[in-house]
Amino acid sequence: MSLTPEQKTTVATWVAAGDNLSAVQKKLLEHFKITLTYRDVRFLVDDLELTLKDPAPKADVSDVSQSAPTPKTDAPTAAGPTDLPPDDGSEFPEGADAELPPGEDPLPPADPAGPSTVTVVVDKVTLIPGAVAGGSVTFSDGVTGKWIIDQQYRPGFTEISQPGYRPSPADAQAFMKELGRAMQTRGL
Repeated sequence: MSLTPEQKTTVATWVAAGDNLSAVQKKLLEHFKITLTYRDVRFLVDDLELTLKDPAPKADVSDVSQSAPTPKTDAPTAAGPTDLPPDDGSEFPEGADAELPPGEDPLPPADPAGPSTVTVVVDKVTLIPGAVAGGSVTFSDGVTGKWIIDQQYRPGFTEISQPGYRPSPADAQAFMKELGRAMQTRGL
C-alpha cells in the first residue's frame, strides 16, 4: 500500500515526536483508516528512512544488585583533600562505644586465638538450582554449614548447624581464602 506525500509527512512527524511502531500503527488506523501489520509499519518507517527514538531505560526495581543511576552534574560532588576539616582526632572521643543506639552491641573483639582452621569441601555434583558450585564447611569452633556459589559467583550459605551463627572474622576470612583456592583448582 502506498501513502500520499501528506500521509508520509504525518508519519514522519509522529516518529519525530517519539512515537513507537505500535503507536504509529494505531494512528494510521485512527487517522487514515489504513490497517497495517506491525512488520509493515516497521518497513514503512525504514522506507521513509526515519529513526525511532529509544525510550528512556526504566530502572528494574526487582534487581537489587544494580545501583541507582546517579545524576550527571558538572559540579564535583566529592570533597577534595583541601575541602576536608583538619583531623584533630576529636571525631570519636574516648568512650564513644558507650553511645551506641539501644539494642546495638559493639563488635566482638578479634579472636586472639591466632590462625583459624576452616575446612572447605567442594561437592562433585551440585544439585541446587542456580548454583554453579556447592559444598560444606567446618569452622574452627566445630560449627558446620553448607555453602553455594550462585551464577553471579556470590557465595552464600544454605544451612548452618547452629541457628544465628556468625563466624569469627578470622574464620570468615579463612573460609573465603579456602573457598577461593577450592574454586581455582576446579577452574571456576
